[in-house]
Amino acid sequence: MLKTTLLHPGILGALGRSGHGSQVLIADGNYPFTTGSPSAAEKVFLNLSPGKVSVTDVLAALVESIPIEAATVMVPPDGAQQQILAELRALLPAGLELTSLKRHEFYDLARSPNTALVVATGEQRRFANLLLTIGVVRAAGDRSSTGAASAQSASSFRG
Repeated sequence: MLKTTLLHPGILGALGRSGHGSQVLIADGNYPFTTGSPSAAEKVFLNLSPGKVSVTDVLAALVESIPIEAATVMVPPDGAQQQILAELRALLPAGLELTSLKRHEFYDLARSPNTALVVATGEQRRFANLLLTIGVVRAAGDRSSTGAASAQSASSFRG
């Protein structure tokens, strides 16, 4: 039995096969899961029904399980900030900047061969897609710096 908040075997397996620089796409219910990601990416469908499971539900489980080095969100054509951004910022490691990309630029980045995992959600809010870049888990006593967010995320693995 696992003691973490993340229990899904498909997600755990994909994360276990990923490493530093790999990307995880948490996609809303409107995202083109198959054509908007590389064919080699593991696809996990958690879109049970409208609104279940949400992007923030998935993010809450992931931040407890992986170090996050970068995060990119999709914004609408007018560049307007979406309501979900405040919730994402509250869940992501402190100090981590969110990069915003318009839809087609986001699709291009998500289709990168670095995207190892796509989690399809039932999120109904539009433009609620989030692409995470996995950081580094530091060894105890390692003080080298390649990003405060990675070091902070990794600290949750100690203890």
